Amino acid sequence: MAPKDLKKGQKQIDKENAGSLQFYIYIILGISAFYVVVSFAFFELRWSTYLGFFMPLFVYAGSYKFLSSIVLGGMDLAMEGGMAEHAKDLILVTAIIQLLSLVSNYFWFLWLVVPGRAFYMLWVNVLSPWFFAAPPPEMDEKQQKKYEKKMKRQVIYK
Repeated sequence: MAPKDLKKGQKQIDKENAGSLQFYIYIILGISAFYVVVSFAFFELRWSTYLGFFMPLFVYAGSYKFLSSIVLGGMDLAMEGGMAEHAKDLILVTAIIQLLSLVSNYFWFLWLVVPGRAFYMLWVNVLSPWFFAAPPPEMDEKQQKKYEKKMKRQVIYK
């Protein structure tokens, strides 16, 4: 589909998506650069310093790649309740934790909020309704026979 064939609404969505992607790449590059400069200037270089740079970098890369694939698919990044919202939240949470880790390495434990949130969403949206669903209504003997006859007729006609 050529860009001139797009509706005005889709053109506006594409423009906002490009702005969103640019905003998040600035956050990623800015926070990562700040972390590297402060770590190398003020702290002793240990394995935790490198881990504090590369682990968020992998999270940033995965989340950004996910966002860009959504944009290439023509979807709206600003849509509420969509998967893009969770990827953007992951980028922001990772950036905040990376900044806070300059104060203390114990702030890395805040990253445990992410799988906690994922489990909460899984519980609320999938598991809880499945576990606590109301049982199907009981059929008396007459209704059961009627249902069986109906099912036999459907099998015969198919």
